[in-house]
Amino acid sequence: VYRARQKGLNRIVALKVIGLAHWATEAHVKRFRLEAEAAASLNHPCIVPIYEVGERGGACYFSMGLVEGGQLDAVAKREPMPIRHAVELIAKLARTVHHAHEHGILHRDIKPGNILLDAKGEPHLTDFGLARLVETESTVTRTMEVLGTPSYMAPEQAVGNNASVTSATDIYGLGAVLYQLLTGHAPFAGGTTYETVRLVLDTEPRQPRLLNPKVDRDLNTICLKCLDKDPQRRYPSALALAEDIERWLKHEPIRARRTGLVTRGRKWVRRNPSIAVMAAMLLVLAVPLGVMIWRTESERSAPSNAAPPEKSIAVLPFSNLSKEQENAFFADGVQDEILSDLAKVADLKVISRTSVMPYKSGIARNLRQIGRQLGVAHVVEGSVQRSGNRVRVNAQLIDARTDRHLWGQTYERDLADVFTIQSEIAKTIADQLQAKLSPREENAIQRSSTSDISAFDLYARAKNILLTEGLIGKAEKLQAVDLLNRAVARDPSFFDAYCQLAFAHDALYFFGEDHTSARLALAEAALQAAYRLRPDAGETHLARGQNLYWAYGDYDGALAELEFARQTLPNDARIFGLTGLIQRRQGHWEESTQNLERALELNPRDIETLVLGVASNYSLLRRYGEVKPWLARALAFEPNDAFTKVWLAYVDFDWKADTRPLHQTIDSIRATNPAAVPSHFGIICPLAERDAAAAKDTLIAFGQEPIQFTDNVLFNRPFAEGVIARMTKDDEKARSAFTAARAEQEKIVQAQPNYGPALCVLGLIDAALGRKEEALREGRRAVELLPVEKDSMNGANMVKYLAMIAAWVGDKDLACEQLASVIRCPSSLSYGQLKLLPFWDPLRGDPRFEKLVEESKQPVALQSSTSSALGAADLATAPDKSIAVLPFENLSRDPDNAFFADGVQDEILTNLAKIADLKVISRTSVMQYKSGIARNLRQIARELGVANILEGSAQKSGDAVRVNVQLIKVANDSHLWADTFDRKLTDIFSVESEVA
Repeated sequence: VYRARQKGLNRIVALKVIGLAHWATEAHVKRFRLEAEAAASLNHPCIVPIYEVGERGGACYFSMGLVEGGQLDAVAKREPMPIRHAVELIAKLARTVHHAHEHGILHRDIKPGNILLDAKGEPHLTDFGLARLVETESTVTRTMEVLGTPSYMAPEQAVGNNASVTSATDIYGLGAVLYQLLTGHAPFAGGTTYETVRLVLDTEPRQPRLLNPKVDRDLNTICLKCLDKDPQRRYPSALALAEDIERWLKHEPIRARRTGLVTRGRKWVRRNPSIAVMAAMLLVLAVPLGVMIWRTESERSAPSNAAPPEKSIAVLPFSNLSKEQENAFFADGVQDEILSDLAKVADLKVISRTSVMPYKSGIARNLRQIGRQLGVAHVVEGSVQRSGNRVRVNAQLIDARTDRHLWGQTYERDLADVFTIQSEIAKTIADQLQAKLSPREENAIQRSSTSDISAFDLYARAKNILLTEGLIGKAEKLQAVDLLNRAVARDPSFFDAYCQLAFAHDALYFFGEDHTSARLALAEAALQAAYRLRPDAGETHLARGQNLYWAYGDYDGALAELEFARQTLPNDARIFGLTGLIQRRQGHWEESTQNLERALELNPRDIETLVLGVASNYSLLRRYGEVKPWLARALAFEPNDAFTKVWLAYVDFDWKADTRPLHQTIDSIRATNPAAVPSHFGIICPLAERDAAAAKDTLIAFGQEPIQFTDNVLFNRPFAEGVIARMTKDDEKARSAFTAARAEQEKIVQAQPNYGPALCVLGLIDAALGRKEEALREGRRAVELLPVEKDSMNGANMVKYLAMIAAWVGDKDLACEQLASVIRCPSSLSYGQLKLLPFWDPLRGDPRFEKLVEESKQPVALQSSTSSALGAADLATAPDKSIAVLPFENLSRDPDNAFFADGVQDEILTNLAKIADLKVISRTSVMQYKSGIARNLRQIARELGVANILEGSAQKSGDAVRVNVQLIKVANDSHLWADTFDRKLTDIFSVESEVA
């Protein structure tokens, strides 16, 4: 396409010329003329007009309006387009395409390159080169000729079936462009045209919201509806798409529905019938075996003494034989890369880095004992010697059961070849163990992340900091960020460094050390860099999963990303660990514990998962008898770990309100290493014993570091001083301390206004200062920001602090009400805390409080894996404005209409969930009560914590539909309202809205 001047009218035009000259066939020329005829017949402000058509020197050309702004893809590459702007643009294009469809014309090649933006940013559709008249049989295209641009091509085009190309094909193209604008990526992109076509035909696009967390669920749904493989499931017209987008822009309910799990499963079965049959057969065979395995697993409470798998291995730390000690990081990096390469092989069990690092070189090793401790049959030992531009790497593979050397080799190469050496060692070890490598796994092993030795050094040092055993502070994280920034500055294509950089930024945000949008933006920038380099790598999905969990609390999205990551990183303990941590925030406590224990199989010496994962789960459930064995296991690995020793003693404080073991343990540690005493355990003991002098001494020992009392909420030092002063009845000193605490905390809240834990602290300070209304407002706001439904663990902490605030301002009714809800769900609250800590003194003597103290002695009774224990309250305590919409019964003769009935229920539920004044139970929690199963409404209401239930049925027959609904107040089984709607099928959406 050229910029040209049309002499006759003396105007600047765009001149399009077929580039085939005299090689153009008659078919090409006819197609070219067809393009001109199609476009010239359309008169629309968003369609580029055609001025003239002609031939010259064997070439065909036509002139058209010149749009100065440039192509959409070029504009979007210069700077990301805001989501709302992108959506508005697609709405205009959808109406433009609808105009063409009304005139019998399809575009068939909608892509960013065929959308031009003028100087005002208005879109113009061009290049109807693949358009055909809907009512005219094409004489140009042959049956199997594939038209279009592969990444934006609809599946019906990809198979070359032109008879099936309809207006739905253009709707797919609009969806593909929307996907590109929302995520920065085309829906499908293979290495070759053929690979891209296979992706278009055989795979589903990844959800846009997983690539860009700013995309909400409704917009995600609109985009994926356009990209449905089945044209019948897309929008019925481009106008319908435009109208649904406009509803989203006006914050109105959209018409599109999210695709359910069953529907996705049916799609997969249709595309993979043979695999599905095999899977079904395997499932039938696997059920008895699964039952046996389940029985075996359920009986175990400690690591098995069974023989380790033959194809299991631990890569021990390599010795640094270089003269310069700083090269120790380099040696660790070489070992870590070999370990990471082997961990990508699904046929191997590979122990994680955390569990092998305690066996540092230079310490006498008993390989048989190490093999038993880690549960592996083989170990790898080695050494690295770096001298100038040369490197020597030695590696040996040893059978840990017999101490027999199975293989060994020394590599002497140029320093730049060290990355090749790492891959060679990993590949050779896999071969020695007769592990089956898929082509993908072999390629992953051979692919190095960088070729820059200096960048690798910086990366190895940063990773060593980030993976240091135990919790690291803000200073260490910032040091790692600096090292990683220097690494990617040296090598902008250093993929692994970007993944670690995203992790470091997310950690600073998640742990409250820099809970700001600026830190989130830095994490996002690192993630986007990783996506650009390797969008499908398991490490990319792992980094995004961690980001969605830590930065956005998007647990469903994070779990989806982690499942993608698991496919290519089958031995990565972090995936199972993160999955377990997310599941407990969702209230899935049993599944959480199972995944955390699976993480420990791959990383048996991971003290953090042992203590803060599995042991913490049992502690939050108040199953203290099961906490102690896991803490003892951690101490067997690290007998001098002060944190674990103190927590083991703390169990008796939580369980029995007994401070003696805690006091003795703290005194013992303090006698040899005062700095090793964890601050929150150190301060709890004197507070519980009402020893103000000891509490003051503890504060002095901890300096200005933030203080944690009974959970992960951070308090400043003046707050602790105020609590101690209140304990001694020194009101003047208490007020002075709380005033100073408020000045500090207010700055934190101003910087992080939507951070619930920070608001809780401010609420408590205001309560102590007598600012009742502000305190309650801040406490309630914290609960709103982090509800239990969103975060089962930390949400309960927010409710606990609201109860504490209410107690401090004298509202005992509210305090006991909130406390009652916390007691019935997993939380950090315990019998020892309620019985002994001064925070709860204002409630002492109140019969309701004393009853709750006794109730806290009992373990938490989990109602189900999908419902929060907060919902398991008595019906009398359920909010009046609370409701569960149970699955609707399908009364249609066709079983396939069960999906229709589910859709009606889901839309009503979704509409109700948008009302702030209602508590509405989520779809996940109600779907277990499927219709056709006898329902005990009182029991369901107790389990879900609601006062009202909506039941119903849907019957679809031809073009008619009948929906029956009943609203029931469960406490007295009374029907508050019931109605039957007999309507046309097309009116179903208005019926759903009326019911809501």
